[in-house]
Amino acid sequence: MAMPAGRTGPRLRVGVISAGRVGAVLGAALQRAGHHVVAVSAVSDASLRRAESLLPGVAVLPPDEVANQADLVLLAVPDDAIAGLVRGLVATGSLRSGQILAHTSGAHGASVLAPAEEIGVLPLALHPAMTFTGRPEDVERLSNACMAVTASADEAGWHVAEALALELGMEPVRVPEESRGLYHAALAHGANHLITLVNECAELLRRAGVEVADRVMAPILSASLDNALRLGDRAITGPVMRGDAGTVRAHLAALRAADPEVVPGYRELARRTATRAEQTGILRADGAEAVREALDEELP
Repeated sequence: MAMPAGRTGPRLRVGVISAGRVGAVLGAALQRAGHHVVAVSAVSDASLRRAESLLPGVAVLPPDEVANQADLVLLAVPDDAIAGLVRGLVATGSLRSGQILAHTSGAHGASVLAPAEEIGVLPLALHPAMTFTGRPEDVERLSNACMAVTASADEAGWHVAEALALELGMEPVRVPEESRGLYHAALAHGANHLITLVNECAELLRRAGVEVADRVMAPILSASLDNALRLGDRAITGPVMRGDAGTVRAHLAALRAADPEVVPGYRELARRTATRAEQTGILRADGAEAVREALDEELP
């Protein structure tokens, strides 16, 4: 494989533990950037299929053997599994001084890799701020995403993390160790709950007789997201922003008739919207109070 024109550092042997949606995609992206994925761990049928699709020809080995063969060991395992896995790799002698050990968790910083750092391994936290399906198109999407990077106190670690992100075509963003929890909660609150909100909206539209819910939603939701990112709270529209308490009451009644489980979420988001609109000066205090009164009323 020819080295990409932008590469200036050494080609790394990469080991991926494991071939989940994130690990397989990042492995493929690192390979495309000029590194060499030497081994991957995969157990489930789905992960084996991803490994075959995104990392064809790469040896599938147990985690300890993957780590043994690599210069850069990428841990793409669930958040709660990282600490135990690191301790196990250290205890079995699968890691060595001079290696780079990176995990892809948004919730953890570099400190979860402390047992490896104690034996001379460089610890990095590399979280791609992107949602993954585990399909080839994810590799392309990385080039338009940011990578949240966290390293130990040594500045060299930060530089290595940033260089890896740049090689993937991503924009590195430094997140302090103590802020990783809040960083991850913010992204999960936005990205994960957005999916729930969109799917609830689609179900309600179908119950309203709209057969092409996705076609109806796509323009307005896309515009709302774009406006929110560009304009902040001044992008708020709709009955809450107008202080239209009567429409809010009608919404609550319609939602209760269609799906009562949606009502608490609507109420809480409408309250938060009223508060933010009032704080921004979009909604007058009397309008905000009228909306809150409507939201607090017991439904008949």
